[in-house]
Amino acid sequence: MNFFKVITLIFISLLLASNVFGDNHDTTEKEILEKAKEINQKVKLDQADKAKATPEEPLPLNDPFAGDESLGQGGASVSLVSGSSEDVKKASLYNFKLIGIMTGEYESYVSLINSSGEIITLQMNEELSPGIKLIALQPEKAVFEKGIDSYLHINFKNQIKETSDPF
Repeated sequence: MNFFKVITLIFISLLLASNVFGDNHDTTEKEILEKAKEINQKVKLDQADKAKATPEEPLPLNDPFAGDESLGQGGASVSLVSGSSEDVKKASLYNFKLIGIMTGEYESYVSLINSSGEIITLQMNEELSPGIKLIALQPEKAVFEKGIDSYLHINFKNQIKETSDPF
């Protein structure tokens, strides 16, 4: 009989102990939700303060994914019609940066951009300015003929080299 009393007491004490140590999930979930709301409010306030403190960044000159359309040219490239010395100075290769080389089986093109954001696309054997003609394209550079035995090489790092060798 003592054996049954001991087992019953152990069983009852285990049941009571599990109730005593049981976790109340309702209160912990509410506490977590309250903390999350507080953190969310702090983040919103920080973002509002940063938006007031820092001015907006300027937009880029052109959209790299839209091509020439972003410049409002309707896909047309810039061409030089007048032959004044001022226009020739503006069209000097030293005022441009190489931004793209497109080579195909039958046609090849090079794209150059100047400081004002105008993009000029030249086809092979086309002149940038009088006397400066695109004669060769390689994956890393474009070669322009400046005169007899005078060539200009421009690469993507905007390094322009004047040489007597076209390649």
